[in-house]
Amino acid sequence: MDQTVGDRLEAGRLAYQRSSWREAFELLRGAESEAPLAGPDLVLMAEAAWFGGDPDAAIDARERAHSAFLRDGDESAAAGIALLLAVDHFNRLEHAVGGGWMARAARLLEGKDECWSHGRQALNLAFAAHGQGDVEEDRRQAGIARDIGGRIKDASLHTLALQLEGMAMVNQGELDAGMALVDEATVSAMSGELDPMTTGTVYCLTIGLCRDMGDWRRAGEWTDAAERWCDKAGIAGFPGVCRVHRAEVMHVRGSWADAEREARQACQELGKYNLGISARAFYEIGEVRRRIGDLEGARTAFRQAHELHIDPEPGMSLVRFAEGDVDAAYASIKRVLATCSTNALDRSRVLPPVVEISLAAGDIPMARECVTELDLIAERYQTAGLRAAAAHARGRLEVAEGRTTDAAVSLRKAIELWHDLGAGYEIARVQIALAEAYTADGDRGGARLELEGAKATFERLGAMPDARRVDELLGGTGQVATRTAGRVARTFVFTDIVGSTSLVSALGDDAWQQMLHWHDQTLRACFDRFGGTEVRHTGDGFFIVFEQASTAVDAAVAVQRALEEHRRSHGFAPQVRIGLHQADADVRAMDYSGKGVHEAARVGALAEGGEILASLDTLDGLAVRYPVSEARSAQFKGVDEPVYVVSIDWH
Repeated sequence: MDQTVGDRLEAGRLAYQRSSWREAFELLRGAESEAPLAGPDLVLMAEAAWFGGDPDAAIDARERAHSAFLRDGDESAAAGIALLLAVDHFNRLEHAVGGGWMARAARLLEGKDECWSHGRQALNLAFAAHGQGDVEEDRRQAGIARDIGGRIKDASLHTLALQLEGMAMVNQGELDAGMALVDEATVSAMSGELDPMTTGTVYCLTIGLCRDMGDWRRAGEWTDAAERWCDKAGIAGFPGVCRVHRAEVMHVRGSWADAEREARQACQELGKYNLGISARAFYEIGEVRRRIGDLEGARTAFRQAHELHIDPEPGMSLVRFAEGDVDAAYASIKRVLATCSTNALDRSRVLPPVVEISLAAGDIPMARECVTELDLIAERYQTAGLRAAAAHARGRLEVAEGRTTDAAVSLRKAIELWHDLGAGYEIARVQIALAEAYTADGDRGGARLELEGAKATFERLGAMPDARRVDELLGGTGQVATRTAGRVARTFVFTDIVGSTSLVSALGDDAWQQMLHWHDQTLRACFDRFGGTEVRHTGDGFFIVFEQASTAVDAAVAVQRALEEHRRSHGFAPQVRIGLHQADADVRAMDYSGKGVHEAARVGALAEGGEILASLDTLDGLAVRYPVSEARSAQFKGVDEPVYVVSIDWH
């Protein structure tokens, strides 16, 4: 091997060891461009690409590693890489391709001595059984993998198998013994005993299980530990998967803007790699949007989750319920309950909304059945989240049945449990039911105190539909305002369709609505890809926020190019103007306000159809990859100083 290539190869290995993922990938790729790499070095390149946030490059490197191992006659190692590639393609929902890699691995392992690849094969089969709800087979295959890991003294294989076995035991009701195995596996990950890939996988599986069980305290603790590990190891979101878990924990804790940002970033990082997790991220976005009252945004996010083959329920039924269509919500939630799996943790997600909607529809017997089932699940798992949900549902039922003294006991218990989890939104919802119980008992002062507390929480979180409802219960007009939570620097983007009034007249209402739906989907896809957070949908435009100016510019360019491509291929797309402005603003739950937002809206209004107009402040210090025009000054009403703007040439 040439000395230069050897030096670069060794430097790449060293960069991998110190977790300098991008550097390791570039050095190893540079070495490979000069001479073929051996299988183990290609494995390092694949993992460096993965942890650097480039799963496509990781898959390419794994495919070359598979070929290299075959070339060198190491069929067992080639089978192991085939099993990892099978997981890659299953995650992309490419089941035929994934099955092909599984079959190749099985063929390569025929007659071979026991090795790591046999254990990995059992792990793949355990994951598959878990996804199909076959808990017995899941546990059996995990046990096979654990035994192999123990015999060959592979800590990573043994630990991951231990975790899967523990999760299967939890699903079979062996809670204490199962969680002991899960915690043991996660401590092994935390202690640095395992390789990076296994460490990240263990963290994610643990957090996901805690979420399913409603054990939000433990989920939060492990999420914080995983985030510290990612930061220490320089890992970019693992990629995307851990962000979804962080988003879910943030949501429960009331950090909704952060939760949505994490979920959208997960969608961007995962791309076409892990569609199942992407679907979960879209569902999380839908839940945030539903709670802040953006029902159209919620419906869009739930539809995106559905397109990626996960059931958008109970979220979609709750959107119908929030719209006031109780009959439609009741019909859909009954279907959801009837078709829900028999897995207790799956049903625990569905039962509370069934109770809420069935009580509103007057179906007390159905609510009573669901409360009984939820009580049994909570008793079985004994986690604070499940016990709180069960106590809340039971209290609501008791209010409906006129048993207000019992209801007050149940609801106060729910508040106590949610308080321990820091779940402010859930506490406020319970307070409404508690106020109803107090009112029925004639304690109007106690009821008012609970309602005032609920209103303050809803306003702080930005749960405006709930805040308006409580204000009306308090005798107000329903006019409420969110509370300022702080001041932040962001890049604000405003878009709208130029000449929309004329377009409506020319196209007619039906065609306009179809075109508008396509426009919304196209722009949202571009914004999601670059990590934008949707603040408002303005009918024929959007108000979007980005943390970085560079990604805002890239998203704006992507929008204009997508529209231009549609014009070339289909003959028409609306002319959209886009304005960008970086500034400080007050953040109020999911909304932003202040002079900077006002200036950004004016920059957008100043743009012409097909133009991207940005303030100089936005591009200051930014290495823009697109040509820009000469700056010109603009004077906006209510702004003393002129704002200098440039047009970005996106063509």
